[in-house]
Amino acid sequence: MKILILQHIKIEDPGYIKDLMIKDKAELTTIELDEGEKIPKDLSKFDAMFCMGGPMDTWMEKEYSWLIDEKKKIKEFVVDLKKPYLGFCLGCQLLGEVIGGKVVKSNNPEIGMLNINFSQNKNSDPLFSNFPENITSLQWHSYEVQGLESNDNVTLLASSPETKYQIFKYQNHAYGIQFHIEVKDTTVSEWGCVPEYKSALEKQLGTNALEKFNNEAQINMKNMNNYSNILYSKFKSDILRI
Repeated sequence: MKILILQHIKIEDPGYIKDLMIKDKAELTTIELDEGEKIPKDLSKFDAMFCMGGPMDTWMEKEYSWLIDEKKKIKEFVVDLKKPYLGFCLGCQLLGEVIGGKVVKSNNPEIGMLNINFSQNKNSDPLFSNFPENITSLQWHSYEVQGLESNDNVTLLASSPETKYQIFKYQNHAYGIQFHIEVKDTTVSEWGCVPEYKSALEKQLGTNALEKFNNEAQINMKNMNNYSNILYSKFKSDILRI
C-alpha cells in the first residue's frame, strides 16, 4: 500500500490514521510543501493520496506559490487518474475547489468540539455507513467549500449548522472531510503553538482557551479514534480493496 501524503505544516500530519498505516507497514511518501518539497511527477505509482490541513488558505497562491502545482496534481490524481483521495480541512477545501466549487470565508468560524450531522446518503456510503447519525469532532477552520450543488458527481454526506459540506465525496473514490477526525492525544497542544491557529482559537473562544479546548478534545478522544479506525478500515477494504 503506497500512500502519498501532502502536508502544509509539519505538525499537521494524518495523526492517528498515520499510526494505523505505520502499523500496517504502509509505504508512506510525505511531501512537506511548505518546506519546498515537490510532488512526484509520476502519480500513477501511488494507491492513494492524503491531503492534510494547514494555516494557509486555498486562495493564497501569491504567498504560497506551490498551491498552484498542488491543485494541478490533485486534479490529475482525482479527476484524471480516478485514484482514492482523502482530504482533511484544507485538503477538503482543495478538493472542493479542484472539482468546481469555491472556498469562501464562513459566516462564523467553527473552532472547538462541535457536532456533525450525517445525511441519509451516508447509509449507502462505503466509508461512513457504520457511523452514527451524529458525531462530535474537532473543528478548527474559518473557511469552507460552497457551490458544489451543480456537480452531479458530488454527494453530500454530512453537514453542521454552520457548514454545509462537512463531508462530501466526488464520484466514489475521493472524499473531502472538513473536520479533524484524524486527531490524537497530542494534536491540540501541538497545533496551539502555531500562531495562526492560536489567534483563531482565542478570537473564537477567548484568552487561555487552549487548555479548555484540549480538555474537551481528550474527553472525546476515544470516540474520535474509534471513528478513525472505522474510516481507515473501510478505506482499505472498500476503496483500496486490500
